Amino acid sequence: MTGPGRPGGPLRIGNASGFYGDRFDAVREMLTDGPLDVLTGDYLAELTMLILARSRFENPGRGYAATFLRQLEEGLGLAHERGVRIVANAGGLNPAGLAAAIRELAAEVGVPVRVAHVEGDSLPVPEGFLAANAYLGGAGIAACLRDGADVVVTGRVTDAALVTGPAAAHFGWGPEDHDALAGAVVAGHVLECGTQATGGNYAFFGDHDVRRPGFPLAEIHTDGSCVITKHDGTGGVVDVGTVTAQLLYETDGARYAGPDVTARLDTVRLTRDGPDRVRISGVRGEAPPPTLKAGLVRLGGWRNEVVFVLTGLDVEAKARLVREQLDDAFDRSGRRPAEVRWELARTDHADADSEETASALLRLVVRDQDAEVAGRAVSGAAVELALGSYPGFHVTAPPGRGAPYGVFEAASVPAAEVEHLAVLAGGRRVRVPAPGRTRVLTPVAEPALPPPLSAQATRRVPLGRIAGARSGDKGGDANVGVWVRDDDAWRWLAHELTVGRFKELLPETGPLTVVRHVLPRLRALNFVVYGLLGEGVAAQARFDPQAKALGEWLRSRCLPVPVSLLDPTEVNG
Repeated sequence: MTGPGRPGGPLRIGNASGFYGDRFDAVREMLTDGPLDVLTGDYLAELTMLILARSRFENPGRGYAATFLRQLEEGLGLAHERGVRIVANAGGLNPAGLAAAIRELAAEVGVPVRVAHVEGDSLPVPEGFLAANAYLGGAGIAACLRDGADVVVTGRVTDAALVTGPAAAHFGWGPEDHDALAGAVVAGHVLECGTQATGGNYAFFGDHDVRRPGFPLAEIHTDGSCVITKHDGTGGVVDVGTVTAQLLYETDGARYAGPDVTARLDTVRLTRDGPDRVRISGVRGEAPPPTLKAGLVRLGGWRNEVVFVLTGLDVEAKARLVREQLDDAFDRSGRRPAEVRWELARTDHADADSEETASALLRLVVRDQDAEVAGRAVSGAAVELALGSYPGFHVTAPPGRGAPYGVFEAASVPAAEVEHLAVLAGGRRVRVPAPGRTRVLTPVAEPALPPPLSAQATRRVPLGRIAGARSGDKGGDANVGVWVRDDDAWRWLAHELTVGRFKELLPETGPLTVVRHVLPRLRALNFVVYGLLGEGVAAQARFDPQAKALGEWLRSRCLPVPVSLLDPTEVNG
């Protein structure tokens, strides 16, 4: 394989995976559908680290994303033919093991590649935990690429590091090139979730054909600016809206901190650069914080779930009967689970023309440290109700024995105490120093709001008629980014959607701490809801454990909107 980039041109970095389980054919598609210099893949998330920790516990030789290795059975040859370097965090908890497996595969398929890996993210594991890992930056990846590696695999690095590493290696950036690095961080953040940047999971999906969106790529320039695009002829769309949505995903304030640099999201400028092309410019960077984020995963206990179907009349009374019967069963057995949660979803319709649409769902979720209490004690009690409960009794699936659930905990460690290592293709181990200059992370001053719209007639409609949203999880917290597409709508949104209004629209957030961040250049507000997700996605504590649809719930809520902002059909319909 040749070195990345073409002399004098931008560095074309593509993405072929947004999570462990993403479209398998994406590696081949990205390598064959158009020119690339570097192909990246993001395989790690908080839940994935728990899955890989359990895999390594069962087999110490595993702990990496095996799907990536299968993708390389074809991908290694294609990348070699096209001179494309591959960088992925698929190493998970065992990057050295994955690098060795890739070398074996390369020998089997007859493709000469130089394979390097990055390690040092693994931290001492506290008692009771399965894994502890620091989030490394892109400097180790850059060292491997500068040494001539064709494939670089890592353990836990930040998602954006898969882009900052190749860009720094290609353009010769050093740790003090904060603005350029920040531009690459923003590009990496847009690419990291794959097709979410090209129309996937997009609020205004009806505006485009997004049945099979292509994966995104970034054309990165020497100053860190870039153009987000996709291969010609692939599905989906790249426009200012899709890029804005992804920029807001799983962020909090204007300072987006990472190991390489803190990127200022309030400096980002997005402009259309042609069909399916969005230019990102103006990104400013600051020295990174002195600490690294760390993630710790452990088994939290045992979980079980039963969903009762309540059909037709008297749904509330039927739900009350089931709850009383199971409460009595738990009391009689003396084995009440430590946590018992009920949720009634009124999916039923009156006078429905199908049984399914006449039915509501009553969901029971239990947790306990004792597998027997969360498992057989619950499933047995539920099954015994089958002939002695409400009329029409049935459940969506037979109650099971329960399953273990995990907990993700975030921590921080001094960056200088983490041994970030680049293990070069020849085997030499190179220590990557921590940044020499750091800056403690502090909130930015609240920016000035635009002047409000003049008073005018309003109509009560869903917020989503004029605003897009994207939401996600950060441990036990959730974020909801909300944006609009023109200045008048922004003048209204910035004043209307306060924290108080947000809580009013989403009552579930009422007792929680919610912080609003204002990003005027993106015409966007970002709300961080602390504690909504309990112990995080691995704990499955909530109906939507990753808050993926929290933004869509917000968009469905109605409020008075100025008629001047609405489509005429909304006003006259």
